Amino acid sequence: MAAATLATPTVTLSSSSAMPMIAMGSGSMKADPETTKSTVIQAIKIGYRHFDTAAIYGTEQALGQAIAEALKLGLIQSRDELFITTKLWCNCAEADLVLPAIKKSLQNLGLEYVDLYLIHWPLRIKQEELKVPVPKECIFPIEIRSVWKSMEECQNLGLTKAIGVSNFSPKRLNEILSFAKIPPAVNQVEMNPVWQHKELRDFCKANNIQLSAYSPLGAPGTAWGDNRVMGCSILQDIAKSKGKTTAQISLRWIHEQGVTIITHSYNKGRMQENLGIFDWSLTEEECNKIAQIPQRKSIYLSSMSEPNDILAEIDAEI
Repeated sequence: MAAATLATPTVTLSSSSAMPMIAMGSGSMKADPETTKSTVIQAIKIGYRHFDTAAIYGTEQALGQAIAEALKLGLIQSRDELFITTKLWCNCAEADLVLPAIKKSLQNLGLEYVDLYLIHWPLRIKQEELKVPVPKECIFPIEIRSVWKSMEECQNLGLTKAIGVSNFSPKRLNEILSFAKIPPAVNQVEMNPVWQHKELRDFCKANNIQLSAYSPLGAPGTAWGDNRVMGCSILQDIAKSKGKTTAQISLRWIHEQGVTIITHSYNKGRMQENLGIFDWSLTEEECNKIAQIPQRKSIYLSSMSEPNDILAEIDAEI
């Protein structure tokens, strides 16, 4: 039980919420609900306090059951000890659908509120259930002004402590900032040493938007990911010289950029390893080497649809 007291650093969002800087995500897991539930409970025992899910992942219910079980077991004393993020899927990215969508997520989670609610992608998909490839006639631009107003309503009603976005470029963030009464607290994007997002990092820092990184290890083993992070010789050499793993070097580099991290391992050993990045640092020389890594992203929206200008524009921006 000693491991359960392990504290991870937090960052204070513009909403005043304290967000743990590392999370356990459930977006790429091909696990049954019972496995997801038991793994979340194990993660809480190890010391994770931030959990990331989404309506489209199908893991909200299992996460909610795990939280209830953790409370029952006394692993946590209050739901308030956890930071829970979920996301609005594209088929509900319309003004009148946002409130019902967050209420459905809260019902799935068995919670009265989430800590962070994100717009998953800057587009609207008119499909009841996601079917890939998405027909191009089902894809529409998002009406961000009206959708964001509904997101603000979610926060004003206390259904979420903070609101934000995922996969938004500086251009799209600027648009929200031009009219928002509550600015986005977080922007969650693909980021790792092979896709470093310097321009977006600088923009978010200047505008007090917390950047959060998914696919911090390049999502190896998934349909959209690859081994370019874990197989990067620069990261491997640094890891060897420091007595760390390649994964830890990647995660530490992200942490040193002031970016929060969404990890995706259900393996107990790797879950513990991922938490072991906060009591050491990279040297300036090591950071300079990482800065020279050739850049290429992994996730392209256009891969999930027939050729489509809306998706191509998003891909080009982010």
